[in-house]
Amino acid sequence: MFRIAGAGSVTAARLSAACCRAVTSKQFQVHGASLHVLSSETSRKTRNGPAHRTPPSWQSVRAMASAGESQSKINYLFYGLAVLFGGGGIVYWWSRKYMRETSKDGSTSKKAAAPAAAASKEATEPVAETPVTATTKSEAPPAQPAAAEAPAEAAPDAESKKLLDATPQSYPDYEVMPEIPGHAKYLLIGGGTASFAAFRAIRASDAKAQVLVVTEEEELPYMRPPLSKELWYSDEPKLVEKMKFKQWNGKERSVYYNPPSFYVEPKELAYQENGGVAVVKGRKVMKLDPQKQVAVLDNGWEIFYDKVLIATGGRPRNIPVFERASQEVKDRVTLFRGIKDFKRLDEVSKNASSIVVVGGGFLGSELTCALGKRSRDSSLKVIQMFPEAGNMGKVLPEYLSQWTTAKVRGEGATVKPETFVKRARYSDGKVILKLNTGEEISTDHVVVAVGLEPNTELAKESGLEVDDTYGGFRVNAELEARSDIWVAGDASSFYDIKLGRRRVEHHDHAVVSGRLAGENMTGAKKPYWHQSMFWSDLGPDVGYEAIGIVDSSLPTVAVFAKATEKDTPRAVVEETGESLRSVTETEALSIFGSAMQQAATSTVPDLEVMEATLPAKEEGVVAESGETTATPEVESATDEAPAPDVEAAAKLVAEVEAENRVAPTPKEDYGKGVIFYLRDDVIVGVVLWNLFNRMPIARKIIKEGKQHQDLAEVAKLFDLHADED
Repeated sequence: MFRIAGAGSVTAARLSAACCRAVTSKQFQVHGASLHVLSSETSRKTRNGPAHRTPPSWQSVRAMASAGESQSKINYLFYGLAVLFGGGGIVYWWSRKYMRETSKDGSTSKKAAAPAAAASKEATEPVAETPVTATTKSEAPPAQPAAAEAPAEAAPDAESKKLLDATPQSYPDYEVMPEIPGHAKYLLIGGGTASFAAFRAIRASDAKAQVLVVTEEEELPYMRPPLSKELWYSDEPKLVEKMKFKQWNGKERSVYYNPPSFYVEPKELAYQENGGVAVVKGRKVMKLDPQKQVAVLDNGWEIFYDKVLIATGGRPRNIPVFERASQEVKDRVTLFRGIKDFKRLDEVSKNASSIVVVGGGFLGSELTCALGKRSRDSSLKVIQMFPEAGNMGKVLPEYLSQWTTAKVRGEGATVKPETFVKRARYSDGKVILKLNTGEEISTDHVVVAVGLEPNTELAKESGLEVDDTYGGFRVNAELEARSDIWVAGDASSFYDIKLGRRRVEHHDHAVVSGRLAGENMTGAKKPYWHQSMFWSDLGPDVGYEAIGIVDSSLPTVAVFAKATEKDTPRAVVEETGESLRSVTETEALSIFGSAMQQAATSTVPDLEVMEATLPAKEEGVVAESGETTATPEVESATDEAPAPDVEAAAKLVAEVEAENRVAPTPKEDYGKGVIFYLRDDVIVGVVLWNLFNRMPIARKIIKEGKQHQDLAEVAKLFDLHADED
């Protein structure tokens, strides 16, 4: 790689021309589709300005090489040695001079150039053939112009303007231009949901913005939720091969946010008059230099940027037993995260006799249900294991966790709670797992779904701060890690004004934080205060939405009611036409009426007003957990909800009444309901169990941060009985 730097001289210009002839554009460092103008202290504005990014200087240098006489060619080597030992730079006005002297085919036209220059007194650049004895400064080039004066002398002539307006198709040297631009006004690191939301926000604020996305994956930006949900329930293999799926309402959709035609080629980005978005796939940013505003890729290429967003997301967390295992075992383990992992597991599940899913959280439970559904039509055996007492045991109260475990078993999977792998070995084409219970399991494939590790490798090399407690890049209220560097999505550790510093790994957070970061990159300066939500579906019939801190170690109070046919994920998608339920909350108020609107918009929820507007229905069961937990016994794995432990529920009712709270009468199931998570008697988290599109109310309650004496009354805000007969 060659870089010409220094105070600016004819020497460097000619050396650059020689370099252009000697090497290809892939070997020669070209920034912003032109040669990079470096002077001793050139300002950033000059470096990133139009003269730096547009093709004329590149064209002129190539023209210089073509127009060089034999003596000049001999001088190139001499000048090159001088530059190596003493400096030198590319002077913009010198590039323009040679451009005027050279036609498009590289032939010289000095005789035509001199009279034209003499006839025009308004010319802002000197002509090389003008006699040195001329008396005016405008007629003779300075012997050694200052680098700072170079841009000021670069007034476009006719030829330059023609080249400036050229499209990539008509530009003569388009084929040899670098595949990756050397400059980006907006550089986005990572190709996930946060980047997608960011470039959409940038383009909304800056209609002609040129945005460059660099991603390690070989994919265009796409959504991840369907990879563990809808894609597994499709009966059309050809549709899945195209990464398309049917939502629960049957509507076809692609996992990709935009078709390929939406994006421009990276090498064309600098020539898009109306801006655009380009994606560099299969490349990783290894380092940022915040002072020089340079990003260094894994192939050594440098990209100068004005604003940069880090949206690197996270990588699947592995467990030590598989990290230490033999290569034969590792080859049969999938750390599920992206499209590549989905395609691999999809293929494995068609031929394997057994698959083990390690992990009982959102992803592990969703994949187990999906694979269990597939096993109904094949000989595939699906086994799920985790150290908790039940599925999603770290999130749900114990009684709901047990209910969820029964539901997963009902989908056709074998669930092993309080179980973990102690050793893994390979034998006769199988992975043999030694469990803590003493049992050995032989399986064809293992899926590890135990959470994420934020991708923060950039921090150490770039001088950025990482949160020691929560992981991720520490950012301020505007999601800024340092000047002109923002972080969004899974990789950001942000300060929540109500719940303290947090790091969230959910789709809704990626969308909202990415959008806000994009707006702030264009000068909005908005603080991030959004309470992000998340959701999980155990197939089309059971699902929940949650917000805030939902930790099963916290005390909880829940209110349940009888479920109806409308209380399923399938029904909510049919109602809204949207499978990404984080998107539907903007429609929630219009769907569920004025009572909900009053609750979501008032400063303090007016329970008396709400009670007056809601129909009088029989109350639901209140379940409270903390030191005392209502844990119903689950005896079957049917789709019907199990009956609660009435004796335990009655005990809880007595405890609630002792605290002067009016408790509703227990019912027979957990059809639908709302679960409140408490810290110091303040609601810090809410789970809506088979209850959808009420998230604005939950968000409002958490935002207020009040202590409520009667949570059964607060539950009325969610209109649990709206659809009952």
